[in-house]
Amino acid sequence: MKDALIQVQDGVILELEITPNAKETGIQGYNPWRKRIEVRLSERAHKGKANEQLVSFFSDLLNAGPGKIELIAGHTSSKKSIKVTGVKSEDILGILSIK
Repeated sequence: MKDALIQVQDGVILELEITPNAKETGIQGYNPWRKRIEVRLSERAHKGKANEQLVSFFSDLLNAGPGKIELIAGHTSSKKSIKVTGVKSEDILGILSIK
């Protein structure tokens, strides 16, 4: 899972593979071939609803305040990148390994 996290100067970028319209929202696992964290979202990919849910889900999961999580790539794709400001990759790995 470490390969899906990229440490940058002001935070961490998470590489994600999204499945919208799932029964439940949550982290499904890790895809070693694509080097992405697999996330299922209950919202449909319609009018940005899934993107909003993705940011909200990671905000709650990582206990990050408003504006700390930003969708930076993949707005219309299942392959997305989010940036979490003010954290280190080790902190995120610790939280994700618990879930």
